[in-house]
Amino acid sequence: MPIGAQNFQDLREKGFVYVDKTQYILQLVSTSKVYFLSRPRRFGKSLLLSTLDAYFSGKQELFKGLYLEQAELEFAAREKREAWQQYPVLYLDLNAERYAQPHDLENALNTHLVRWEQRYGKEASEATFSSRFMGVIRRAYEQTERQVVVLIDEYDKPLLDTLDKSELNGTYRDILRAFFSVIKSSDRYLRFAFLTGVTRFSKVSVFSGLNNLRDISLLSDFAGICGITKQELEANFAPEIETLGNELGETRDATLAILKKRYDGYLFARKGENVYNPFSLLNVFASRELSDYWYATGTPTFLVEYLKAAHYNIPDLEGNVRLDESALEANRTDSRNPLPILFQAGYLTIKEYQAMFNVYRLGFPNDEVRYGFMKNLLDGFAPTLYGAGVAASDFARDMLEGKVDEFMTRMRSILSGIPYSTVSSEEMVALRERDYQVSVYLIFSLMGQFVQTEVHNSVGRADCIVHTRDVIYVFEFKLWSKGTPQEALAQIKANGYDTPFRASGKRVVLIGVSFDEQKRTIGAWEAE
Repeated sequence: MPIGAQNFQDLREKGFVYVDKTQYILQLVSTSKVYFLSRPRRFGKSLLLSTLDAYFSGKQELFKGLYLEQAELEFAAREKREAWQQYPVLYLDLNAERYAQPHDLENALNTHLVRWEQRYGKEASEATFSSRFMGVIRRAYEQTERQVVVLIDEYDKPLLDTLDKSELNGTYRDILRAFFSVIKSSDRYLRFAFLTGVTRFSKVSVFSGLNNLRDISLLSDFAGICGITKQELEANFAPEIETLGNELGETRDATLAILKKRYDGYLFARKGENVYNPFSLLNVFASRELSDYWYATGTPTFLVEYLKAAHYNIPDLEGNVRLDESALEANRTDSRNPLPILFQAGYLTIKEYQAMFNVYRLGFPNDEVRYGFMKNLLDGFAPTLYGAGVAASDFARDMLEGKVDEFMTRMRSILSGIPYSTVSSEEMVALRERDYQVSVYLIFSLMGQFVQTEVHNSVGRADCIVHTRDVIYVFEFKLWSKGTPQEALAQIKANGYDTPFRASGKRVVLIGVSFDEQKRTIGAWEAE
């Protein structure tokens, strides 16, 4: 399994598994000239650029047995040129550095420029990064008599590293804007250019000079360019699926269902096929163990803080986030709206496109992201002495065993950690109620890893319903100032929240809960 392997030549020469994506290479090089692609981290952007590098370097032997081996011969014949032509390639990888100081970006650009200048030369008048870049492109064209290919990997890494440093972020933005504008100015010297990144910062911010840029991030024709489709999974990993099924004690179909629920669900276009997270799949097949591989490689702490600061309705993340196309495509580095970056970074994905309103409905792609993000959220809203996942598993175990007092005591312990030291007195009451509601919602949502839960927020339905093998729990929550546990129980009965479950054959337990606003946790509960 090519875990961490991003070099196409290594994959082809050292016997790694490779899912053939080379049909997209032909589609790119034959239809336009300057491209941009946004995809989450570890989805294969670097491998895609490495494949383009190999193609434009004329490394025909690496494509033996792949789609492009024959397709390039036909494409070259249509263009009336020799196949596998070699072009000068300028490859700029901005992912390798950590950008924390004012000169870090300058040092990274200078390192690449010096290497290119050693090959193609430099003129004394070229003093800025932009003029040096332009000079390298022009001389590469003149010396080789071939147009130049420019590949830029993770263009936004300097911007993402400095989101919390507005002044430095602005400096980096200005440097990159001037540097990238060279691609437009050098158009006649260029055969092809491709930029990748996690985020799509708005045109007025970074790409203002690149009005010839074709953004394919949300186009249906390129929805599967990174990631692994269901068809690719079953065609390329049949032995690994069988081995994993044997380890789990499951049939092939059940194993595929488990993989789908946990790692599938990403959609990057209005229509098209979902893709699996490639990093998680490769790790599962290598270790033969289910785990949160992709989510564990990066924790979106600042996004959790953004959601808290914006008082965002957390349950909407389950599939009720709505953004129009302009909001989905663009993001400003100075924005404190986390929703576009949550999508672009892979924590949310497209669930539906509503053509009438030109609106995208977003939600969590799969269980790996859903539960991982909720654990981070619970830790942010109600810090505890142990991890959110452990708290949820202990809570679920007590519920399965019917231990009402035990699991309610655990909930009291979790909620007692909600901090309020930074909240103004005017906001105190409203934010207490919101944070109680959010924390309870997150606790029960995390329990969904272990038991079936339905968490409702609309008027006229129970606050939460939990289904176990033997018991159905119906919850109603109230602030102490707005009602007692007995009144919460009465509301369940008066509104018939439990009625649909009376014929289930299971024991039905009604639980009324009140929050003590003074002690900032659960005050009392009553079960019936």
